[in-house]
Amino acid sequence: MLSTKGEDFRTFWTEYHLCTLTTSRPNGTPHVVPVGVTFDIPTATARIICSRGSRKVRNVLAAGERGALVAVCQVDGARWSTLEGRAVVRQSAEEVADAVRRYAQRYREPRPNPERVVIEIAVTRVLGTV
Repeated sequence: MLSTKGEDFRTFWTEYHLCTLTTSRPNGTPHVVPVGVTFDIPTATARIICSRGSRKVRNVLAAGERGALVAVCQVDGARWSTLEGRAVVRQSAEEVADAVRRYAQRYREPRPNPERVVIEIAVTRVLGTV
């Protein structure tokens, strides 16, 4: 899937772009929020740092052990890319530190947050123009 993506795709996922994350609420309605996303192409893993009590984290946790089906999307004019996959919440200090490091490389150093966790997405499908 990702082996056929070229340099434009790789560059697009390292440039500074805000994204949206779509999860499902317990009642089935979509919950869409702006987020910063990092994408590790070799492992097909997207990561979002956020607070433990946020609605997006609660939506992912409500899906159970298998994780939640989610999508992240970023748009820049006619260029866009959506990553779909199954998300889980990671809470270990090592996983959070790794995600914070990746976020700081793409965006900026995030503010301290003792309630920080990581939504980790195993990407299974990629759509878009890049």
